[in-house]
Amino acid sequence: MADLLRLLLQVGEKAANVARVCRQEAPLFQLLVQEKTGDDKNKKFVQDFKTLADVVIQEMIRHDVGTQFPEMVGFIHGEESNKFENGLGESVTVTVCSTEEETAKLLATVLDGDKTAASLLAQAIHQDLASIEASTDGLTVPLSPSELAIWIDPIGLHCALVLIGVYLRSTGEPVMGVINQPFNHKDPAGGGWRGKHYWGVSYGNINVCSVSRPNHGSKSQQGLSVVLSASEKQVVKEALTSLCGPDKLIYASGAGYKILCVIQGLSDIYILSEGSTFKWDSCAPHALLRALGGGVADLSKSLQSTCEGQETLTELTYNQPYTQHKGADRWANHGGLVAFRDSSQLRSIIDALKGKL
Repeated sequence: MADLLRLLLQVGEKAANVARVCRQEAPLFQLLVQEKTGDDKNKKFVQDFKTLADVVIQEMIRHDVGTQFPEMVGFIHGEESNKFENGLGESVTVTVCSTEEETAKLLATVLDGDKTAASLLAQAIHQDLASIEASTDGLTVPLSPSELAIWIDPIGLHCALVLIGVYLRSTGEPVMGVINQPFNHKDPAGGGWRGKHYWGVSYGNINVCSVSRPNHGSKSQQGLSVVLSASEKQVVKEALTSLCGPDKLIYASGAGYKILCVIQGLSDIYILSEGSTFKWDSCAPHALLRALGGGVADLSKSLQSTCEGQETLTELTYNQPYTQHKGADRWANHGGLVAFRDSSQLRSIIDALKGKL
């Protein structure tokens, strides 16, 4: 398990490096921002270059983990489909090949022969990075890779987080998470972007996290802060304003980033009443929150159990699709979610929302 964690930290950094290359290298950055017009406007590779960057990262993680842990092949899932159609109408399946040259050749077919861009991407994919420093020595978890599966949220270049979450195939319980923030800060000397990573392991009595545990103290509910989407329902905003005060509602983009805000202690709670997030958004940060004594619960089920007089908080699991839905919606968190570090603070939030949704 320590070997798996070290590998996930390394592939997370490789993914972050691919994202930085996309922004720093002119030929790739041009594809990110270019808007084709006229006869070229239907060229899918330009319109979907952000998606292609996501797929490249996803397939790189799948390749690297599957190579070192073959028993996990077939259990490494991602947000994106890896099938593309190029400008000639040809269907291309994006995979990571055994050599940089072969990967570049494959990517060039997706990029309508743009060998420069394909070569830059392939170079970043196949780059050997030094091991990422993490205090994993002595970490012993009584699990084998054959019991585990992975959800990948490759990056979403607009929100810029690489999320790799590991869960038990049998129960869906999140047990390990790696988060990489590729654009955390700029190097004062060179001006290039530098990243930051976070990790956590939670299984049984083993709870280890790169982020320090919170010092709860005697925080009043009036001091609670909640991070939300700007598009959150007005009734939720009003209920939370009454509980916390108007200055304690924070708005941010990206589900993974908002859960990271809770992990870091920048906010106490993250609430989302809509079913607009997916397993790949929440699995990795959920594992970190569990290692810190918190979690991510299904908001709808938690509200329902509270209304029925129970104190049960139903945490999200990651192994079962919603069979009544199709496509990506099979893996949505349909009941909304609430992410927390302190369960006592969570109860106040649930009470404030009871009967409102």
